[in-house]
Amino acid sequence: MENNSNSSSEKKLSRKSFIKNSALAATSFYIVPRHVLGKGYVAPSDKLYIAAVGCGGEAESDITHFATSPHKNAEIAFLCDVDDRQAAPRRKQYPKAGFYKDWREMFHKESKNFDAVTVAIPDHNHAIVGLSAMQLNKHLYLQKPLTHDIYEARILTQAAAKYKVVTQMGDQGASCEGIRTMREWFEAGVIGDIEKVYNWTNRPVWPQGIPWPAKAAVIPKELDWDLWLGTAQTTNYIDNLVPFNWRGWWRFGTGALGDMACHIIGPAFKLLQLGYPTEISGSATTVYSGIFKEADFAESIPPSSSLRYKFTMKNGKELLLYWMDGGIVPDRPDELDPDVNMNEALADIPQENDFEGGSLFIGTKGKVSCGWGGSHPRLLPLSLNKEINVPKKYPRVEGDMDGHWWQWVDACIAGYGNMEVDSPFEGYAGPLTETVLMGNLLLRSFNMRQQIKRNDPVYGEVTDFITPGRYITYKWDGENMRITNFEAANQFVKREYRQGWGELKL
Repeated sequence: MENNSNSSSEKKLSRKSFIKNSALAATSFYIVPRHVLGKGYVAPSDKLYIAAVGCGGEAESDITHFATSPHKNAEIAFLCDVDDRQAAPRRKQYPKAGFYKDWREMFHKESKNFDAVTVAIPDHNHAIVGLSAMQLNKHLYLQKPLTHDIYEARILTQAAAKYKVVTQMGDQGASCEGIRTMREWFEAGVIGDIEKVYNWTNRPVWPQGIPWPAKAAVIPKELDWDLWLGTAQTTNYIDNLVPFNWRGWWRFGTGALGDMACHIIGPAFKLLQLGYPTEISGSATTVYSGIFKEADFAESIPPSSSLRYKFTMKNGKELLLYWMDGGIVPDRPDELDPDVNMNEALADIPQENDFEGGSLFIGTKGKVSCGWGGSHPRLLPLSLNKEINVPKKYPRVEGDMDGHWWQWVDACIAGYGNMEVDSPFEGYAGPLTETVLMGNLLLRSFNMRQQIKRNDPVYGEVTDFITPGRYITYKWDGENMRITNFEAANQFVKREYRQGWGELKL
């Protein structure tokens, strides 16, 4: 992660300075108890009491960042995880925190005892937990991708506005130094009008493109499998599915695109103020192996993909945005020497870390590259970085990427509408997630097969298969969340929850 070397005068306002300079800084406001302000509001003099749903992986990072905020204004009040193996280290680390296995029970029994919720669990249960938290008027920090389905992202965006809670998606690059530097470069016209943006990652780093195992595995004794499934349809447990490999299966995860695109596409979406794309096209790996047929791989996300989104920008011009994963990368820029590692050169990161990927902006006057989240921006040719000096115009976030977590805590304490965050559901994280997941809609449609009968000149009437969604451009009506020229694809906008888990509604 990039270190922020700016002076304190150049950093984003801290909680202390924000309160001091805010219209809310009257002395009487400091001493108002929380309950006087009403449900969902927190007095600035108080700490933010957080309930964490998920304890391992990304959850560990989130919890640690909140608990170690330099402002010392957050406390982990409750922990929740369906897997005792993931929960054990956090329970030891935060012995005063209450613990639950079922988030629903925690919400029901303890809602008066916490102010905000952080969620870092498998993608398929993001929306149900997140919406329930907002309906309790709890501020929400939710890991990327915001949701598993496009419809869920729309609902959570609407909920943030309805319940007036502070929301933040866990894409910490949105708060980094680099994304502000690029904004200053673009507004200064350094590379002219941007016409194309390439985005790539070499993920997945987990199994994809494999058949669902026919043999069920023994459920680990520490894991509550039914609670882990949550909204997903009932299925057997398989070896090594948790805590990480669920990402490669459609019923639980969103693949490399869902895992990394909010980080990597985010800078273009934010800086160029992109709305809904108008269309998408692309391709994906198809897998055949021994006795397996293509249909056997329907549950597994393709190992690699290449997508092209088209946007109409606010100035009426078109922008093409490309996504590549599974080892596919864009053509090397001519400005790089042949022997230079492209990821290392473009993102200014060591070669051993190049799997994270990056972005390349192509303008009418030049090019800019960056690492994931907008980190380490660089002008091409690289010599320009010593020649061009654009004055800093926008305040930086205290702590750079680390400040993404602290910023949310400060904003929750300040109250809805009183302090900006960098990845709110409204206006940014929600529409960005919809755009990312539209790519998965194409990938799921790409391998859909339809049985037909045809007359073969040699064998006569034969049964065959076609893939009607494979080689077309998908036209997207973003406002209504619909593909307008291939109806079969719309089944992937919204999935049906498992019986007993209801339906996602405001």
